[in-house]
Amino acid sequence: MTGLASAFRVLAAAAAALLAVTATAPAAGARSGPKAPEEFVALSSVDPTIIQEMRYPTAHNFMGVPVDGYRDPLCILTRPAARALHHAQTRLLRRGYSLKVYDCYRPQRAVDHFVRWAKDLDDETMKGEFYPRVDKTRLFADGYIAEKSGHSRGSTVDLTVVRLPAAPTPPHRPGDPQVPCYAPAAERFPDNSVDMGTGFDCFDTLSHTDDPRIRGAQRAHRQFLKKTLTDVGFVNLAEEWWHYTFKPELFPDTYFDFPVARRSVAGH
Repeated sequence: MTGLASAFRVLAAAAAALLAVTATAPAAGARSGPKAPEEFVALSSVDPTIIQEMRYPTAHNFMGVPVDGYRDPLCILTRPAARALHHAQTRLLRRGYSLKVYDCYRPQRAVDHFVRWAKDLDDETMKGEFYPRVDKTRLFADGYIAEKSGHSRGSTVDLTVVRLPAAPTPPHRPGDPQVPCYAPAAERFPDNSVDMGTGFDCFDTLSHTDDPRIRGAQRAHRQFLKKTLTDVGFVNLAEEWWHYTFKPELFPDTYFDFPVARRSVAGH
């Protein structure tokens, strides 16, 4: 009986230790956040040839800091939107071009981060590049920042076109002199895409897809992107040459908040 009692005491001690660890450990999924629904996929699993230059996990964006909710530099989309981009990419590759995505699914927590930043009128870290002609007090009224984004529904993407072979985009170095996003391509931040007349996320009316001041090759490049994407089911946002939404949306009324992370779509 002594040996049996000793064994019980060992088991009891082990159980107590396990309970203590369980009580102090974070709940499963608390650190990783919720997973994406099965209808979401990593774009690279559908088409690994599409270039991904995800801006919001980095400090090279209009806020100047990595954005909440972006844990990996990864494009996540609903499966129909990803397949449509694959069809567009197939056509572009035949002509010596590639798509390049800047942002895809965007969690609500990232949108909330944008809103907090927009309300902080003292933070103008990246004004010289991204919104040199816009007073920060106007960001909501002029439609540059909103409390909801179609990106959070999973079928919207920000993208451009790159001529192949793609030259590498130089890294952004915080502290470098800022050049307005609407400056000539040779002067603004170097991007390996074709010249669209402005950089990505340029808060300026020159970013309107059909702005009449955009002419020549720049206008042709915008129309080339637009035709390529509308042919496979995407609709352009007129105020942003880079912004397209696949229609019909799989989740037209749902704004998701799972993080942009590989584990969010693991196994999809």
